[in-house]
Amino acid sequence: MSLFVKKPIADLLVEAERGILRRSLGPLNLTALGIGSVIGTGIFVLTGTAASQNAGPALVLSMMLAAIACAFAGLCYAEFAAMVPVAGSAYTYAYATVGELFAWIIGWDLVLEYALSTATVAVGWSGYFVSFMRDLGAPVPPIFTAPWGTMVPDGAGGTVHAVFNLPAALIVAAVAMLLVRGIRQSASLNTELVLIKCTVLIVFIAVGASYIQQENLTPFIPPNTGNFGHFGISGVLRGAAVMFFAYVGFDSVSTAAQEARNPQRDMPIGMLASLAICTVLYIGVAIVLTGIVPFSRLNVPDPLAVGIDATGVRWLSPFIKVSALFGLFSTMLVTMLGQTRIFFTMSRDSLLPELFGRVHPTFRTPHLSTAVTAVVVALVAGFTPITKLAELTSIGTLLAFVLVCLGVIILRRTSPDTPRPFRTPWMPWIPILGVFTCVVQMASLPLATWERLAIWLVLGFVVYFGYSRQRAAGARRQRAASTPPMPAGIRPSAP
Repeated sequence: MSLFVKKPIADLLVEAERGILRRSLGPLNLTALGIGSVIGTGIFVLTGTAASQNAGPALVLSMMLAAIACAFAGLCYAEFAAMVPVAGSAYTYAYATVGELFAWIIGWDLVLEYALSTATVAVGWSGYFVSFMRDLGAPVPPIFTAPWGTMVPDGAGGTVHAVFNLPAALIVAAVAMLLVRGIRQSASLNTELVLIKCTVLIVFIAVGASYIQQENLTPFIPPNTGNFGHFGISGVLRGAAVMFFAYVGFDSVSTAAQEARNPQRDMPIGMLASLAICTVLYIGVAIVLTGIVPFSRLNVPDPLAVGIDATGVRWLSPFIKVSALFGLFSTMLVTMLGQTRIFFTMSRDSLLPELFGRVHPTFRTPHLSTAVTAVVVALVAGFTPITKLAELTSIGTLLAFVLVCLGVIILRRTSPDTPRPFRTPWMPWIPILGVFTCVVQMASLPLATWERLAIWLVLGFVVYFGYSRQRAAGARRQRAASTPPMPAGIRPSAP
């Protein structure tokens, strides 16, 4: 049945060598892509939300739990990325292991990770931009600073209904234009922005460490209020699920596989190195932030700036905000890159319209896919609150990680002889633990988030069975008909 048609590993390896996309990224670029995607809204915005609403000072435990789940999944991703160095991330891996239907599910699910992640980060960028412009004495009109219907301060002591988050939409358009220009230019700019924001986070940790007050860290795990996820152990778990968004993106390195110079060696380095660096920075920021500001005061759009203001070192606050603007821009750059490359690969497999696979004749980038993605993401960012976007992004990514971990186990059984430049250690326990830790975090998310995920998946099934399945089957028949028959007496070689 076409539902379970698999894409042979041999075909994927041939596809990787076709050279449709320009191979220009080395291990430093790939690591920077991972860091650029990871260090964004999660650390600059959601740290305050998770600390004030869920975990309190135990935010650091939530970050550790999320990092452990990512590490398990990252080891599985690394095996796949080295073995199948093709753009498409977990979608491609699913196609090679469990068939077309599951590949479609995970590809559709990855839209929640990359497209909604870009929208979420754009909303976070808008919050810092509005705050920075206010500091400069050139405030953005309040009606254009938040989604439709949101009550925002009018600057005169009252409130007004917002209409559209205009800065969020405009920054998405700017990112799209840069991506159309070319991957090499985008990656080079991203590397520079990563250095800036990592430097500022290190300065924040170094300056803030001497202002930590023990009473702000006591009790370390605030008592539960009677509601699941509102402090206590359940709050730590809910905080891990919320902060999981902060780690979304290290896997986006795998979407650039066809643009890596030596993907078998460099892909695992890029993913695991970026995850390790970001985890160390996150833990340091969490300890310092909750140590210098009572967690109840952190439910703000710019918690790091609030933290620096609390120290009295006010000259550093503008640098924090500017760094956040640069840092969030680089995050959007990588996540939108990931989304367009997944659409590119799905189009090449005939599961999406052909326009998503078209490449610009000069820039050699999927320009039409980037343009369509940018329009949708800009509208979502302009009309949707950040908390809703972050929860949907987290549950979509967690589901993708679960399927990748299961895929490693399946492929070890179905294709044991396929060369693996990188092998996930301690099989099958690492992928099993990856599934377990991701499922626990999914279970701690609100019921409404599960309902939205279910609606999204049902919509995906409608598209698949109404369009994609027949188109992909027709493309396979056309390829089979155009393949010349083997001469008599010649046996086809094994893949």
